[in-house]
Formats: sequence, C-alpha cells, structure tokens
Amino acid sequence: MASRAGPRAAGTDGSDFQHRERVAKHYQMSVSLKSEIKKLIYMQIALWLLVAAQMCIAHFKLLPHDQVAMPYQWEYPYLLSIIPSLFGLFSFPRNNISYLVISMISTGLFSVAPLIYGSMEMFPMAQQLYRHGKAYRFIFGFSAVSVMYLLVVVAVQVHGWQLYYSKKLLDSWFTSTQEKKKK
Repeated sequence: MASRAGPRAAGTDGSDFQHRERVAKHYQMSVSLKSEIKKLIYMQIALWLLVAAQMCIAHFKLLPHDQVAMPYQWEYPYLLSIIPSLFGLFSFPRNNISYLVISMISTGLFSVAPLIYGSMEMFPMAQQLYRHGKAYRFIFGFSAVSVMYLLVVVAVQVHGWQLYYSKKLLDSWFTSTQEKKKK
C-alpha cells in the first residue's frame, strides 16, 4: 500500500497494476443502469404527478372548466403506471429479477398501452385543431390536445428508455447469476 508522504514500495516501478483485481464488467453495468433507470422512474413519477394534478383539479373543480379541461379517458388507466415504477425501485436493492420482470411487463400494460390508446383517442381532436384551428378543451389557455400530445411524446420516450435499460440490466443480472452457478 502506498503512503502519501513516503517513498514508493521497494521493488515496484508502478507497472504492477495489471495483476490487481478489478470490478467485473457486469457489476459496473448494473450500477450505471440502475442509476439511469432511477432517473427515468423519477421522470415518470413527475409525469404521473402532472396527470394526477390535472385530474384532481378538473374533478374537484378547483379551477374553472375553461382553465383546466376534464381528463381524457386514457388518463384514468395511465394513473396505474405508478405500479411498474414502484416494482422497478423495489427490484434494485437486492437485484430482484422477478420484480424487474414484473416492472417491465406492467410498464407495457399500464404505461405504454394507455399512451397508445390516448394518442388514438385524441387524434380526431388534433386533426380538427390542425385543419380548422378550433379547440374546445383548454389547459391554462393552451389547447388540451396539444398539451396532452406533448405529454404523450415525452412519456413514450421515458417508458421506452426505461424498458431498454431494464432489459440491459436484466441481461447483466443474468450474467452474474450464471457466473455464480458455474463456481
């Protein structure tokens, strides 16, 4: 072990680093992928909070109807998208493969599917806005369909990257599990 103030150990010229142990690649990947997925989950929670806030404001009539429009039908099942995020967060401390798989499958069911349905549900209103310039629903003075399409685009990207990184993390965990079984 080198001393900060003292001389280098006798018999070493600094080139003896190659024989030292290193952290295995799949462990390094696991740490970096967990970090990325956590960031995406926090972004998804922020999107979820925006949708939940809009729904609460509209249903409890905290603001006038012309300020915040009633929610679209796809927003109700999208509120269930918090479940996959929680399973994802619960899978990290002990590298729980089953929780991560549940998170990936339920992301498709509770997050991506409502977004696809929502984009189809809002398409006629977006088409009307584009062709005739008429909007009947507003969120703080902006066309509700434009605001919600923006949310859909961001949410699709967040969930897409989350699924991609989760798959890579799952592969990394399988690699480490297989290496443990070989020993």
